[in-house]
Amino acid sequence: MTDAAGLAGALARDLDAAFPELVTTYQDRMYATALRLTRAPSDAEDVTQEALVRAYRALGGYAPDRIRSLQLRAWLWTILVNLVRNRARTRSRRPHDTALGGVEPAAGADPAGDAVAVVAVTNALGALRPVEREVLVLRYVADLPLDEVSDTLGIPLGTVKSHVHRSLARLRTILGEETR
Repeated sequence: MTDAAGLAGALARDLDAAFPELVTTYQDRMYATALRLTRAPSDAEDVTQEALVRAYRALGGYAPDRIRSLQLRAWLWTILVNLVRNRARTRSRRPHDTALGGVEPAAGADPAGDAVAVVAVTNALGALRPVEREVLVLRYVADLPLDEVSDTLGIPLGTVKSHVHRSLARLRTILGEETR
């Protein structure tokens, strides 16, 4: 089963049998999204795991028809983004340690250059407002179409488009300032 509708149907028929497939299908992209939003691997792991646990619990209480009609990817990313927001809110109320972000370098011909680029982009993403970071990460890291980003964040499609445009411009400006 490769499509979301088929997976949703399988979940509606037998949640326990189909849920491992949901996990293997989405966990890596969910983790990548969480990593870009939280900027810490351990936080990303925690948030991803908690999102999957919450999804399983929620699906257990849903009627089969409701499960079949779910847009699984947008629904999962809504859970994930809300958990990241809650974690950020909780952390903002407590003193915290400064971390470097712990981002793994991408594979390539120049690992040192790739690592520097990844750290630069991660730091630049951290300088954006949360909604700017969220739209960019959901669009370009999670690879969600704009309509699913809109559904996930609960904001109109036109607003998502303008946020993406403005956020990319701001990210380019920040990255340009870092290279000077």
